[in-house]
Amino acid sequence: MAWTWRFEKSDGTEVTPVVTPEDFTTQGDAESWLGEHWRDLLAGGADQATLSEDTTRIYGPMPLDAGE
Repeated sequence: MAWTWRFEKSDGTEVTPVVTPEDFTTQGDAESWLGEHWRDLLAGGADQATLSEDTTRIYGPMPLDAGE
């Protein structure tokens, strides 16, 4: 199983992240990675993120600016 992030503008348009995420083996690893990189992702044009496990959406879209 792989945990992945999808990054979007606020209108739902997918954007290429400025920091390339890997495929994570656990939800915790994926969430930790986002916690380390959300500022760079936001500055690079991503407004929100969605976490998926394989093809199943777990949660999101979640605004990246909520932590500011």
